[in-house]
Amino acid sequence: MCGIVGYVGRDDSTKALDVVLDGLARLEYRGYDSAGIALVAGDVVETRKRSGKLANLLTELDEQPLPEGRTAIGHTRWATHGGPTDANAHPHRGGTDGKLALIHNGIIENFHSLKSELLDAGVHFESETDTEVVAQMLAELYDGDLTAAMLAVVSRLEGAFTLLAVHADQPGVVVGARRNSPLVVGLGDGENFLGSDVAAFIGYTRAAMELEQDQIVTITPESVTVIGFDGQPATGKQFHVDWDAAAAEKGGYDTFMEKEIHEQPQAVNDTLLGRTNEVGALELDELRISEEQLRAVDRITIVACGTAAYAGMVAKYAIEHWTRIPVEVSLAHEFRYCDPIVDDRTLVVSISQSGETMDTLMAVKHARELGALTISVCNTHGSTIPRESDAVLYTHAGPEVAVASTKAFLAQITACYVLGLYLAQLKGQSYAQDAKAVMAQLQQVPDRITELLGDLDRVREIARFMADTRSVLFLGRHVGFPVALEGALKLKELAYIHAEGFAAGELKHGPIALIEPGQPVFIVVPGPDTPHGLHGKVVSNIQEIRARGARTLVIAEDGDDAVVPFADEVIRVPRTAPLLQPLLTVVPLQVFALELATAKGLDVDQPRNLAKSVTVE
Repeated sequence: MCGIVGYVGRDDSTKALDVVLDGLARLEYRGYDSAGIALVAGDVVETRKRSGKLANLLTELDEQPLPEGRTAIGHTRWATHGGPTDANAHPHRGGTDGKLALIHNGIIENFHSLKSELLDAGVHFESETDTEVVAQMLAELYDGDLTAAMLAVVSRLEGAFTLLAVHADQPGVVVGARRNSPLVVGLGDGENFLGSDVAAFIGYTRAAMELEQDQIVTITPESVTVIGFDGQPATGKQFHVDWDAAAAEKGGYDTFMEKEIHEQPQAVNDTLLGRTNEVGALELDELRISEEQLRAVDRITIVACGTAAYAGMVAKYAIEHWTRIPVEVSLAHEFRYCDPIVDDRTLVVSISQSGETMDTLMAVKHARELGALTISVCNTHGSTIPRESDAVLYTHAGPEVAVASTKAFLAQITACYVLGLYLAQLKGQSYAQDAKAVMAQLQQVPDRITELLGDLDRVREIARFMADTRSVLFLGRHVGFPVALEGALKLKELAYIHAEGFAAGELKHGPIALIEPGQPVFIVVPGPDTPHGLHGKVVSNIQEIRARGARTLVIAEDGDDAVVPFADEVIRVPRTAPLLQPLLTVVPLQVFALELATAKGLDVDQPRNLAKSVTVE
């Protein structure tokens, strides 16, 4: 949650305001309950902040301009402590002289007791936030060295946090601290940057540096200094960002979500790129786990939340089929509390687009404490979860700005397939031959997604027609079940209407009571070649709900004529192998949710109450 950005340039630099505002615009997907900026100007720190979206702050800056400056910090907020008001917006000041300002991402769990101490000492508070407590503590402890004051403060804080602070007495310095919350450094020439992720400064530099847990970083125009919370010198790992600022812009599309839906063929292709050698065998050098350890794995647990958990559910079907290793999918926020059965032969696979999802991070740490091997499926270099895991498979999907995930979902499924096929290859014999054949099929999927994206006008028409619909149901079986769940989630996220996903076989065990005349129901139909006669069973499900008056919206493969007599609408997808179907069948559901929400006049990129990266538990 929350987006933070910091900048410091040379004495003659005047672009601090522009850099920070640009960074906030790129980070607004992380929270849009309020926005604010603090700029060091002379012997004071000037602040401007407003509740609501970034546009409100820009209006405030037009009415009350800030001076030019070389040092600034900025914040876009997803509210936790205290409502989304002007007073609760960041930055928060500390002390009475107006010289210190601080911004924060995360939650200070012991803020109440700390605040009580400060109140007893006569400190006055302007907000309801836990953040202002830290600002006041920092001001109390400041004695000419902002880094030293930060070091003293973090020793008393409990929870997950990233903090950035500036002080007018040190005009060319920004100090940051992180614990279980994202912070990355941007490395420039005569200028340096801090941000929640690299999007904050991608317009100015693609050279970056990771920070470890419990570290404090001090940036000046010419230096980046890192120490641990124990005060000892530390270093960060430098890396190069492999996408540029244009990748984080709309590129002619009306919304980021529409753009990202159309980037899905590239996301799948790039996730597959470089994973095979000249003879088609999988090579995953980046895993950093020995083949012997992976061959010994006899159980896999996937931990994730939301859309990523549905990607994990799809992966379960495929990995179990290809490897005959049992796979469990656990919601990351429940994993630690269900007394999981994990040992050194268990592989725990975490899935997170941002690599900062707090629930998933805590699950990974718990798994390692229990002795499991851990692999992260992640899209963000320099993020925390990959660093806390034994190995990582990056999805290479490029930046995903829209809060509702689309291309990350397909890339995550693809990466999990690659992992499953690699494990199958390690088992050898027929498993290895199957892996090679499936990889060849996977490499054809991007073209089929491109074909599908060019043929969804009818889906858009249906969505516009259904703009006043109050409830939509989704059915699927096998790998179509998590697709149904994801379709319902997209509609809930974007259109704010009731939507439910069910396993189609469960219909007759209760949910069929929801069917009444006119009830829209999407049915994800497995291909006729799907084993176990599932195609016929789902066609029977369609007949059951159609007989009770449902409006049936059927997603079926090209050439599947068996569904036609029972469908009010048939939405065609290209044929592919049964286990690869989710990479196609989910796309019409994404487009449907996008178009319906747009028809309702809603902001599809920034749905209410949501943020892109959930960095609090």
